[in-house]
Amino acid sequence: MGPERTILFLCPHNAAKSVLAAAYFDQLARERGLAYRAASAGTSPDAAPSPAVVALLRDEGIDVAGHRPRHLTPEDLASAQRVISLGCDLGHLDGGDVRVDRWDDVPPVSQDLGASRAAIKRHLDLLVDELAADGQPLTPGV
Repeated sequence: MGPERTILFLCPHNAAKSVLAAAYFDQLARERGLAYRAASAGTSPDAAPSPAVVALLRDEGIDVAGHRPRHLTPEDLASAQRVISLGCDLGHLDGGDVRVDRWDDVPPVSQDLGASRAAIKRHLDLLVDELAADGQPLTPGV
């Protein structure tokens, strides 16, 4: 098996939507045995993750309390297999040859956490199915 590939999830504040997406993606990738991991960043990061997101994920057995929102770097883009933007303006950044998908239909967590979660999960199901169908290396025994 080759090295893990990174899917980079971006939202402006790296405090809510990208945190949800990264946490759920890692869970799905493990369940499916995909050699991928999530990373997340923001273009204007907050000081801390959304308490509502931390509580929701904690209730689902996923601990993101230690997450610290961070600023997107050129290195993040260079090391990503794919970038998922959840409402970020990436016009000023050079993503090189990396594929960027826009999930701009995901509503703000502050307006409707349940709808945001549901939209992210729908997108992730399709993404994970696509990655699995592409014949990517599977992690044995996970």
